[in-house]
Amino acid sequence: MNCSFGADQLRPHVLALSKIVETLICVYPNAGLPNDMGDYDESPAHTAGSLEGFARDGLVNIVGGCCGTTPDHIRAIAKAIADQKPRIPPSPAPKLRLAGLEPMVA
Repeated sequence: MNCSFGADQLRPHVLALSKIVETLICVYPNAGLPNDMGDYDESPAHTAGSLEGFARDGLVNIVGGCCGTTPDHIRAIAKAIADQKPRIPPSPAPKLRLAGLEPMVA
């Protein structure tokens, strides 16, 4: 999930996604929402703290930053999650999966 929101606003969506997908989850939020001048006011510490919570709760595999994030944000994020383990996706249940362009008629 990326852009459109800051980490705080993305959390409920990431939480919901983490409960249903059997894949890795990558999140790189904005540095908050843009202000009236189009600038982003969220501090590196705030962004890093939010993403640390995502990692601590086992919700994500890859994190980063999008609009409004700076090298300071990325450094703070890297430091905040350095000791966190990535999300372990659930193993998919064995089931028959078919794909093709033509309909299958039995």
